Amino acid sequence: MNPPRFSKQVISLALVAPLLLFLIVFFALPLVTMMKSAVSDPVAARTLPATARSVSSWDRTSPPTVEMQAAFIADLRQISDDQLFGDLVRRLNSAKSGFRTLMPKTRKAALDTAGSIDLVALDKRWGDISYWQAVSVAASSRITDRNLLAAVDLQRDASGAIASLPADASANKAIMLRTFVMALTVTGACVLIGFPFAMIAASVDGWKRQLLLGAVLLPLWTSLLVRTAAWFILLQDRGLINSVLMQSGVTSSPIPLIFNRAGVIIAMTHVLLPFMVLPIFSVLIGIPKNLMPAAASLGAHPVRAFLNVLLPLGLRGVVSGSLLVFMSALGYYITPALIGGAKDQMISSVIAYYATGAANWGMAGALGLVLLAATMILYAIYLRLSSERETSP
Repeated sequence: MNPPRFSKQVISLALVAPLLLFLIVFFALPLVTMMKSAVSDPVAARTLPATARSVSSWDRTSPPTVEMQAAFIADLRQISDDQLFGDLVRRLNSAKSGFRTLMPKTRKAALDTAGSIDLVALDKRWGDISYWQAVSVAASSRITDRNLLAAVDLQRDASGAIASLPADASANKAIMLRTFVMALTVTGACVLIGFPFAMIAASVDGWKRQLLLGAVLLPLWTSLLVRTAAWFILLQDRGLINSVLMQSGVTSSPIPLIFNRAGVIIAMTHVLLPFMVLPIFSVLIGIPKNLMPAAASLGAHPVRAFLNVLLPLGLRGVVSGSLLVFMSALGYYITPALIGGAKDQMISSVIAYYATGAANWGMAGALGLVLLAATMILYAIYLRLSSERETSP
């Protein structure tokens, strides 16, 4: 007797449950955490409650009132957790440089003195309204767009309007643009190398095809760090490539291939080439081999036959491979870090710095969220163009 429909649904759910659990734990939850850290800002509001109440009526342009200073001192005296105080210092210092030394000095004076304190006399920086503006913004809300704006080189001025950061204050937008340009360059290089290679692999049979596919798959069986380290050796001034070029008389001096953009493109192209070759190969082997000879028999030049017959039929593999390579290249970290120079680092290096070096998880999450949004927009454009291509007569 056939099992009831409900039992079939339970069995189907049980089969996909491990995959769903894996996606939730290792994809959905980290993504939600990243999005939350990008807009969450509870440290100052939790540690400076009296200050938050006192600055609620402040216009952020006039000098700080006596009540504001007294509330700030009272809040500092209530902070007994050094780690929480350190979090507050990092939060304020990320908004205004100078709090890293100003806050410990002020807290020590607040704990050593029982009465009121003249903050300006203690440190003249407290007479600068910009410091109080940073305290006011941080203490007023647990939700902030500061990190998201800073990720694209924007900020809010004293009036609350969105304005551009100074040119020397941040380079996130330039690094983001550099990331997309490098990913696009690597994708183009993989297309130029991968399509002819896939054509040759699809045109042969037997051990020749196995040998060609093995040459593509071999890098996937090797650690990314090992492959990058190998290119680090090959691309040096006395490496194999420059040695061969100089001994053959092609060049008289070493070509700079390490710690620059060219070396990063070469290494990333080698690493990501299998993700371009395999999708193209899977499409080309499904194309009848008699189409090109048929076009030649009708008088078509080989180049024309390729452009009008083989390339349109294999374009689906090119688009799929380009999407895989481009998406993968956007998040590369190890290869640019080891082979590239200071001007060749991608956005992943900046995210790693904020996450591990500066311990600023909010900024790291904001940069990751901006990168994710830009990637999803490009993917949506790809889906739209693909759907229009399929529906076009």
